[in-house]
Amino acid sequence: MKKGIAFIVVLGMLLCGCSAGQNNNQTSKTEISVQSQVSEESSEESKEESKLPEPESRDVFAMDTYMVLKAYGNNAKKVLEDAENEIHRLESLFSVKLRDSDISKINSTSGNPVTVNISTRTAIEKAIEIGKMTDGALDITVYPLVREWGFTTGDSDNEPSYKIPDQWLIDWHLGNVGYDRVHLDGNIVTLPTDFEIDLGALAKGYATDAVIQMLDENGIDSALINLGGNVYALGRKPDNKKWTVGIQNPVDKDKMICSLSVENQAVITSGNYERFFEADGKKYWHIIDPKTGYPADNGIISATVIGSSGLDCDALSTALFVMGTEKAIEFCKNHKEIDAVLVTKDMKIYVTDNLTKSITMEDGLTYEEIKR
Repeated sequence: MKKGIAFIVVLGMLLCGCSAGQNNNQTSKTEISVQSQVSEESSEESKEESKLPEPESRDVFAMDTYMVLKAYGNNAKKVLEDAENEIHRLESLFSVKLRDSDISKINSTSGNPVTVNISTRTAIEKAIEIGKMTDGALDITVYPLVREWGFTTGDSDNEPSYKIPDQWLIDWHLGNVGYDRVHLDGNIVTLPTDFEIDLGALAKGYATDAVIQMLDENGIDSALINLGGNVYALGRKPDNKKWTVGIQNPVDKDKMICSLSVENQAVITSGNYERFFEADGKKYWHIIDPKTGYPADNGIISATVIGSSGLDCDALSTALFVMGTEKAIEFCKNHKEIDAVLVTKDMKIYVTDNLTKSITMEDGLTYEEIKR
């Protein structure tokens, strides 16, 4: 699913988008080989990079995607093993496919209350919070519509069953959409009858923060993790330079639009180029607009959010994509605590002002600054 170019040696990563799973041409396994490439350019920087100590590295498949965990430190190997176990634990709680997960139990109770793990409760609380903040652009109750479009029915052995739902079916499901109707009472979750939820827009962000917390608590201060395109740069590289993370070009997956110099930040993208299908000459992607029941088609084709919380960045990248250009820019102006890189259908690029010193554009591309 994910293709790109390696642009920095040792631990450079190309940020390829929000979604786990696959499109109709490629599987996500290509992500691992791409990210492990080393620049072949002969440069002083490359020579310096080659002298860095080798990190501990762990490849993980979870949440329907391939993940890469890399960390420096004497106990990094053990911490990464524990981190992998934590990722699988969270998957067992958040998955809509696993019958015994908290989410599956909630979705199968026909409106009855369900007691969930504290991690599940925290993720749902955040989803409701972001739902309110974004006027419903993020809505975890849109899951039945995502399923009707066929974006959750595939597995590792079978292609997804993509289809355009009948309009009457979309209309019926829209009647059962509304994040504000998810009721939380401590660890007890109650949904209205015929409602279902999915934490796909937050799960990897939650896992990102959990992994970073484990690393930090165990004395690891230099790491770069990529949970299927959800990148977090912990601290700096061993040579005290910041990490460089690239954002993929949404119209040419062999290129990137820019790179960012970051430390102690998540860089997370939602795009229309990950899970999609084409029918009658039109492209349909997996990010569904809760107001229309159709793939969100409001001007933005890639939304990257940069911040200290992987959970917030994951949720907000989806929300900004759904909002569309004007609303997303206005949201960024009103929320200075986040930074964003937005790409529109006509390849206009908007960048929040805090990023101007850390961003490097590629291939002669330019951007318009979102001043705040």
